[in-house]
Amino acid sequence: MIFRNPAGAPELACDGCGCRWFDRMTGSCYECGTPVAAQALAEYRQALDAFAATKRDSAATMASPCPAPSSSSPTR
Repeated sequence: MIFRNPAGAPELACDGCGCRWFDRMTGSCYECGTPVAAQALAEYRQALDAFAATKRDSAATMASPCPAPSSSSPTR
């Protein structure tokens, strides 16, 4: 199960109980012990890639210089 945190980033939750805590050594949920399915991990990685691409795009937009004032702008 994938949901979005308040910042908009994807987070993986257990399909069994909805918990967000996983044991990386065993690949299972801390709360109920449900193993993390390979498909769930693949979907999560895809969601992370999409989120990262969105962040890169917005960072590139913010980093672009402001347009120069037009020559028809009044000067003081």
